[in-house]
Amino acid sequence: MNPVLAGDRPDPAVIRVGDEYWLTYSSFESAPGLPLYRSTDLVNWTFEGSALPEPVGNTFAVDIAEHDGRFFIYIPFIPTPWSRLTDASIFVIHAPSMHGPWSAPIDLGIRGAIDPGHVVGEDGNRYLFVSGVRRIALTQEGLATVGDLEQVYDGWQYPDDWVTEAYALEGPKLFRRGDWFYLVSAVGGTAGPPTGHMVIVARSRSVLGPWENSPRNPVVRTRDAAERWWSRGHATILRGPSDDWWMLSHGYEHGFRTLGRQILLEPVEWTDDGWPIAAADDLGGALAAPADASPQRAPEGFHDDFSIPRLGERWTFHAPSPGEVGRLRSDDGLVLSARGTGPVDTSPLCVLTGDHTYEVEVDIELGPGSSEAGLLLFFNHRLFCGMGIDGERMLSYSGGLRTHWREPAPASRRMMLRIRNDEHIVTGWYRAPGTEWVRHGVRYETSGYHANTTGDLLSLRPAIYATGDGDVRFRDFRYTPLG
Repeated sequence: MNPVLAGDRPDPAVIRVGDEYWLTYSSFESAPGLPLYRSTDLVNWTFEGSALPEPVGNTFAVDIAEHDGRFFIYIPFIPTPWSRLTDASIFVIHAPSMHGPWSAPIDLGIRGAIDPGHVVGEDGNRYLFVSGVRRIALTQEGLATVGDLEQVYDGWQYPDDWVTEAYALEGPKLFRRGDWFYLVSAVGGTAGPPTGHMVIVARSRSVLGPWENSPRNPVVRTRDAAERWWSRGHATILRGPSDDWWMLSHGYEHGFRTLGRQILLEPVEWTDDGWPIAAADDLGGALAAPADASPQRAPEGFHDDFSIPRLGERWTFHAPSPGEVGRLRSDDGLVLSARGTGPVDTSPLCVLTGDHTYEVEVDIELGPGSSEAGLLLFFNHRLFCGMGIDGERMLSYSGGLRTHWREPAPASRRMMLRIRNDEHIVTGWYRAPGTEWVRHGVRYETSGYHANTTGDLLSLRPAIYATGDGDVRFRDFRYTPLG
């Protein structure tokens, strides 16, 4: 059942290494960035670490490559208020294995481009294809460019009456099968109307072109808004465990755009004349898994006592400044140094979720100083809801704003907070030490907390925050799926 990796994990980049598969995805303004997952069957994935402790900017769609026994991740960074970049810039990191250790980012000097795709040509030379679709040569070490970007492919044009967000030729991924190089791209825009995003394929005998479009384009598209998965696109096609072929892409779940773009797996078949086609018309139900795949793991909750800070695996900072991890230490829970003036500029710690209904709770204790801390459902600095305490009162947030509601909570510097998200209906509870749970007086409806509301390609995530001065101690965070 799709998704094979739930929650906001857009633009999957996948590589086969022996009998294993490794995957990462766009981590945007999260630190650590580029979480790495490993699988033997393409269905069940295990977190193995993060490749990017401190992003240089907003981390967009990457590509993973292996060359001469060394591994590379080509990364586009987008300027943010906290970065030093002034334009979209492509960097690279490298390592002796997918386990790392990964190098610091190296600037390739490519500006104004995103979505790098690596390939080794029939001439033995290395190339990057980028949004547009343009191509540039790499040195044999893969750590510098040769020459300039060159326009090499104009995409496949869909009918003008199709309802899409924009043409947006992007996400080139390349692979070789037999005598052909295949170029897999995305067009139609990544959010917007549910029928927008799609996957197209072209091929050439040479990495230098010319590129011939598939007569069966688009290979993948959401054709009707009644389907379960919307805006399907940005695909990687690769060989499966039994020499069959599979496609990993992303899509929004119908009715749950708040969860972001989730990772989808589907079978690929080949026509007699050598074109890949999607073998499943509908990804909304059960599909035949790759041969010998283990039973698919069900979503699980967790309890975090913060004895080990599970950064990357569980927690990431949103929109971090350099050195953000220095705000953390483990000491009878998680001690977080306060920062900023409120949830909008505090760089909260967030958890990805892919569940329709779940509950989160945490024990919060304010340290000395003038601080505020709380529990949120956080999309970005403009859109969040939840509650916090400052030792004198409870502060309530909705729609990214502090509300006028004065919740009659006791003045306390320690309080347990709980939030339940039941298919977009959000309810809060609180209790001071030694008291019973009390339901917050206001409930929120959050189905509009998604990319098409804010123009930001993120998801609604449980988060904890600490703002003002001093330290805040968080204990016993619990995440529980409820259905």
